[in-house]
Amino acid sequence: MFTGIIEEIGAMRRISRQGQAMVLSIGAKRILEDVHLGDSIAVNGVCLTVIAFDSDSITVDVMPETFRRTNLRKLAVGEPVNLERAMSAQGRFGGHIVQGHVDTTGTIRSRIPEENAVVYTVEPADPAALKYVIPHGSITIDGISLTVVQVTDSSLTVSIIPHTLAQTVLKWKQPGDEVNLECDVLGKYIEKLLLSRQPGESAAPTGRLTASFLAEHGFM
Repeated sequence: MFTGIIEEIGAMRRISRQGQAMVLSIGAKRILEDVHLGDSIAVNGVCLTVIAFDSDSITVDVMPETFRRTNLRKLAVGEPVNLERAMSAQGRFGGHIVQGHVDTTGTIRSRIPEENAVVYTVEPADPAALKYVIPHGSITIDGISLTVVQVTDSSLTVSIIPHTLAQTVLKWKQPGDEVNLECDVLGKYIEKLLLSRQPGESAAPTGRLTASFLAEHGFM
């Protein structure tokens, strides 16, 4: 599990690709302080497993499902990437619950300065993901925990403070660029609970919860 607080910007060193499988070597510094084989590292918000490391880089595998679902397939040697280690039990929860499981990619449609901030509008490749996005809720963009400003039927908007812009790859992102999106996992579980039922169970009432439904499912 991650928090969406980026620890450092790494650089792509080597990319080996065979079909839709890739092996990435990424230059890093801070995340190497306590790295071990098998550790989880979020690369642009994608949870990947460390298969090798040395004094200044890590190596990770990318399987076909990850290749198809994320923007990692478009990486080039020398390109910067956001890096975050998995959250430790002693760490501060500075962002929100981030799994590193990308729901869909999105395309930046606009980047507009607003006084000390920069406002990004992003259009998801899969518009269905927007049902999990609410104004002032959480969204992960390329691994960065951000607060949603607005949501429409086809896009979402976030406002980036100077510190976040300076410390992440968003400072290089422009309209037309592709980013990874992970929606708040809480909404997905709530939806699953409300839509799922075993034979003989009552269905959840459309659009609302009742005391009887909550009691039946162990919440009361």
